[in-house]
Amino acid sequence: MSGQLAEVAARLDSTRQLGSVISAMRAIAASRSQQARRELEAIRLYAATIGQAIDQVLGTLPAGQSMAPPAARSDGVLVVALCAEQGFAGSFNERVLDVALPLADDGHLFVVGDRGLMVAGNRGRTPDWSVPMAAHTDEVSALADRISDAVYAALAARGTADRVLLVYGSPAEGEEPAIVRRWLLPFDFGRFPARLAVGQVPLMNLPPAVLLEQLAVEYVHADLCEALMLSYAAENQARMQAMIAAHGNLERTEATLTLEFQRVRQEDITDEILELSAART
Repeated sequence: MSGQLAEVAARLDSTRQLGSVISAMRAIAASRSQQARRELEAIRLYAATIGQAIDQVLGTLPAGQSMAPPAARSDGVLVVALCAEQGFAGSFNERVLDVALPLADDGHLFVVGDRGLMVAGNRGRTPDWSVPMAAHTDEVSALADRISDAVYAALAARGTADRVLLVYGSPAEGEEPAIVRRWLLPFDFGRFPARLAVGQVPLMNLPPAVLLEQLAVEYVHADLCEALMLSYAAENQARMQAMIAAHGNLERTEATLTLEFQRVRQEDITDEILELSAART
């Protein structure tokens, strides 16, 4: 085997090995995205249960009394951008930050996900706070606690932002993940119908206002868990699509290398035949 043929054969073998890695990464990403979508049902059931409790407690309030959000102290918005923790996710982080950064022009920015933190840094933005994104679905609840603690601490300490906006990806069938903007705070009790179950008055050991505040904290936790799980699913969907595109490019490269291997091999065979013919004469 000539040196050129050996070089082409090595490149072809390396390309095929890389194809196996890409196929494995695509399968893992697809599995993780599907797992996240399945676990969303439990999160939404949890949120619905809290919502029903809020409905019932609101229904016990005297006529004319409501739970209005506190008056805004400023026009500031704290933007929480949920990005990817790992690479090979295409333009996922760029698309999230394309939406988040203009909304955080006043500097109130939290970034979740080390890859998103890197992209923000490349754009000259340093967030007020950052944390790694969940690497597995069972880490989502603990991460939601960390984010909510940081959000409440920032709102209490600074007093320069009253509203909190989540920006994150959401999986879409057969398309790039959608980028969602969703208000996290102030908590809007107006979206709950304030009704009691027929013939039932809830047993409460706390004043309604205090109980509602605690239920609102739980609902915010559920909102964060849902957004994080959707972002996790969208990140892996983007990674799966990136691997599909990479696999297509790799197949074209393999086809080109296969043709080159056949051409060089044919040239080597022809040269050997000519050398043997010349030796005989």
